[in-house]
Amino acid sequence: MNRRRFIKHGIAFLTGSLLLPFFSGKNGKTEAAQPPSFKPDTSVWKDDEINIAWIGHATVLINFYGKIILTDPVFFERVGLYFLGLTFGPSRFTHPALTIDEIPKPDLILLSHAHMDHMDWATLSNLTSEYPNEIDCITAFNTMDVIQELNWKSLTEMDWNDELELIGIKFKAIEVRHFGWRYPWERDRSKGYMDNGRSYNAYLIERNEKKILFGGDTAMTDLFQPYRKQNIDVAIMPIGAYQPWKRNHCNPEEALIMADEHLKAKYFVPIHTKTFKQGSEPIMEPLNWLKESIPNYNIKLGLDDIGQTLTIRA
Repeated sequence: MNRRRFIKHGIAFLTGSLLLPFFSGKNGKTEAAQPPSFKPDTSVWKDDEINIAWIGHATVLINFYGKIILTDPVFFERVGLYFLGLTFGPSRFTHPALTIDEIPKPDLILLSHAHMDHMDWATLSNLTSEYPNEIDCITAFNTMDVIQELNWKSLTEMDWNDELELIGIKFKAIEVRHFGWRYPWERDRSKGYMDNGRSYNAYLIERNEKKILFGGDTAMTDLFQPYRKQNIDVAIMPIGAYQPWKRNHCNPEEALIMADEHLKAKYFVPIHTKTFKQGSEPIMEPLNWLKESIPNYNIKLGLDDIGQTLTIRA
C-alpha cells in the first residue's frame, strides 16, 4: 500500500463529531441496536412521481421522476476510519431501512462533504464495485481526491453557486455553515482556506419544475434565505448532534426556521439523527422535538422516522 492510500484510509483521527474509536469486524454485517420501524417498498415507486425514503443518518433514497439519487450513503455497521477491511468508529443505533443489496441501482450519488459519516469509503467502494462505471457522482469542492480511484461513470466537484445539469436533473451547490476537513490537519474553508480548503455543500435539485433541497450538514445560518422564492417542494434538513456541537449542527427548531421561514418549503424531511450517537442529547430528543414544534410552522412534516417514505404525485 503506497503512502497516499495509507494516509487516506489508515491510522488517523476521526472526523467531525466521530469522537470515540471503536473496533468493528468486516463491513459485510450491520449489527445495529435495533431495526427500523419501517421499510420502504421501492417496487411500487413510479416514474411519474417523487419518492423520498429516509434510509438512516443523512442517507436518503430519492426517486425523482424515474431517476434514482442516493445522498451521503452509509450502509454498514460503523463509520470512521476504514483500514484493511475494518472500520474504527461509532456503531449504529438503528439499522439502515434498506440494506446495500436491497436498494435499486443509483443513477447518481450526491455527497455533501468529506466527513466520514457522509462520505463513507466502505459504502462507496461497495456500490462502485457492484455497478462499475454506471453511477455518476457529485461532491463538494476539493473533496473528489478521497474517492477518485473508484469506478465512477463520472465524478464532478461543485463549488458554491455552481450549476450543473446531469441525468436530466438540474443541480445547484449551496454554501452552508459547517466545516470540511476529513482529517484534522487538512485545510478547509471553515479555517479560512477558501481557495484550496475542503468545502461543504447543500444542493438544490430540480426536475419537471419540482425542487428538493438537500441540506447536507449545517448549523443555523441565513445562507438559505436567497432561495425563499424558489418554490421549494421539500427541504431535507439535519436535526441532530447539536449538543454540544452547536457551531456545526442545527437543532430541530433551527432546522424548521431555515426550512419554513428561510426557504418557504412545503415539506420537511429530517435527517442526521437516530442513527449514530454523535451528540450528548438523548437519541430520541431531535425527532420528538421536531414533532412537537412543527405545528408552529407553515410546513408539513413529510416523514418522521427512519424507513418512512414521502410520496409526491404529479
